[in-house]
Amino acid sequence: MTAPPHEAHPPRPGRALPDTQQGMRRRNLARVMHAVSAEGPLSRAAVASRIGLTRAAVSTLVDELVRSGLLEELGPERPGRVGRPGSALAVSGQGPAGIGAEVGVDHLAVCAMDLRGRVRARAVRHGSNRGRSPEPVLEQLTGLVGQVVSEAQTEGLWPAGLAVAVPGLVARDGRTVVRAPNLDWHDADLGALLPVDLPLTVDNEANFGALAELWLGDGTPGDFLHVSAEVGIGAAVVFDGRLLRGTRGFAGELGHVPVRPDGPECPCGGRGCLEQYAGEKAVLRAAGVEAGEDRVGLLAGRAAEGDEDVRRALREAGTALGIALTGAVNLLDPEVVVLGGALAGLAPWLVPSLRDELAGRTAGPACPVSVSGLGPQGPLLGAAHSVVRAVLDDPGALAERA
Repeated sequence: MTAPPHEAHPPRPGRALPDTQQGMRRRNLARVMHAVSAEGPLSRAAVASRIGLTRAAVSTLVDELVRSGLLEELGPERPGRVGRPGSALAVSGQGPAGIGAEVGVDHLAVCAMDLRGRVRARAVRHGSNRGRSPEPVLEQLTGLVGQVVSEAQTEGLWPAGLAVAVPGLVARDGRTVVRAPNLDWHDADLGALLPVDLPLTVDNEANFGALAELWLGDGTPGDFLHVSAEVGIGAAVVFDGRLLRGTRGFAGELGHVPVRPDGPECPCGGRGCLEQYAGEKAVLRAAGVEAGEDRVGLLAGRAAEGDEDVRRALREAGTALGIALTGAVNLLDPEVVVLGGALAGLAPWLVPSLRDELAGRTAGPACPVSVSGLGPQGPLLGAAHSVVRAVLDDPGALAERA
């Protein structure tokens, strides 16, 4: 599960490059990669036009990226253009890949994503992780990572890094799970517990879900509040295309916002938290539905069939969500609230009461509510794409050693 020895690992996203001639070259390599990734296939001339460099400079940068296997030439551009046709460039479908992993309360999942954003390998293990210590859970996760990496390698890919989504608070070091109430984990250093020789990033599942919506979603604006759910409820705030993390990295814990301060106790230590009214367990209990493997599908199916107990439980959950979101919307004024994760599959019965609460409680015009097309896959895809993004942001870290 290691990268080829002649390749450099990409930096973690957001690391600034130095203001030197080498730093400028690496920034320009990144500009070329992002242009081709976003709009490709493109010719060298088209890339030069988009990023404002000379054709000669772009040609030198492109040659370097092609030699390193990050870009590939597809042959002459389509006929019909004026002048000599250039060779169309595309991001390589082989080479570095992002490995994303998710530790859920009732499942583990891993996938490999190539630089084009395509998932090329995937593995899932279903089973409860609640109350299990981190060591055996991460041992099983490591096995899934090895399985996915092996499958990806057969397609000409190698792992550029590993990003892990977890349902809990993650320290600024990007590796320590400070607290995950639904797993009963405290101060778990995943960097020490995961025996993989790869650059590692650990983050909250809601953060990765929001980043997936930003990078892979269908026209989501740069300012939004993303709400997602598995067993618990999390949220993430994106402003001006950047994730708002807070001083300690704990921003977005919507599930533990009090809806009724005198309500039932929550595993976090508080009372009347949103999860006690809109979390999966609370909705199942209110609907009188036994927990099964596909709980969301079961709730959605019964609601679609007209089961009034289920519909009432989902309406009440939507109301609780609206109450909790009101404070965030009034405080932050996002352009839109996006429902993701398991909530996306229950949106037809959650959204009407949620919108009613927002309309009646927000100080300004009601904030629009949309539903993510990524659904419960968002955190896993966001984790994998964060590694891809690191390669796009600094391809020079790989290209200069090719």
